[in-house]
Amino acid sequence: MSLALTGCGTLKSQTATQQLLLSDAVDRSIASIDFSPLSGKTIYLDVTYIRAIKGFGFVNAEYIISSLRQQLFAADCLIQEDRTKAEYIVEARVGTLGNDSHDITYGIPASNSLAKAASVVNNSFPVPTLPEVSLARRSDQTGAAKIFVFAYDQKTREPIWQSGLAQARSTSQDTWVLGAGPFQRGTIHEGMRFAGSQIAIPRLGVWRSPDKSGSVSNYNQVRNFLLPSADDSLHGGSEQVQPASYEEPFLLPSPQSSLPAESDPAAKAPEEKPPEK
Repeated sequence: MSLALTGCGTLKSQTATQQLLLSDAVDRSIASIDFSPLSGKTIYLDVTYIRAIKGFGFVNAEYIISSLRQQLFAADCLIQEDRTKAEYIVEARVGTLGNDSHDITYGIPASNSLAKAASVVNNSFPVPTLPEVSLARRSDQTGAAKIFVFAYDQKTREPIWQSGLAQARSTSQDTWVLGAGPFQRGTIHEGMRFAGSQIAIPRLGVWRSPDKSGSVSNYNQVRNFLLPSADDSLHGGSEQVQPASYEEPFLLPSPQSSLPAESDPAAKAPEEKPPEK
């Protein structure tokens, strides 16, 4: 019973997965910020307190700044390169940007304890390291980002708006069962995958990660701000097409109107009066 309950935990890093986790956390955090109160205003984005960290990874200050600019442009904010020409100053800061990971083994982990113990005894035979014997194994990785943005008047320095706490997490879970795997799922995966290929769960279809932030889809989707959509170009816009002229509909004559005048019993020739004497 004690062997069945034993387990172990280790730490490891994967460059591609880490970058996806960090960028997904940044995207979700910024996508939750609503810049619509600043729509139509001239804005200067102050990124003094968003600094790049050397050796931190590909997802760094540049990615965060560009994502903020994208969200500002999407809200119809007029970004200025000169702060003196802007009505409002938008200042941003990053409180958290990182990832954690851990592995869990359900079974007997690999161990060299017996080999070390045997080395103490003289004239003992070498004991090999015990391999891992696991029923299941799971590797969990999490990325987190916390961003805060506020705006103030460029001239009066009065506070105008603040975003509130924009915090998001991204996840990735890899699972092995009796040596088969990894079964991958999480916010960075499109549905559930087996060894990199998407799979469907029987009677449930394709499993997809729940999206708790409704604005993420608007942030990640393709948007065309100037050109009309394909449907509008095909149909000539959203208005319905009206005919250029009006044609009177053709009506079939009724049976009574089609009869000749002679056959109508109601129609009689006027009576001739006798000549007066």
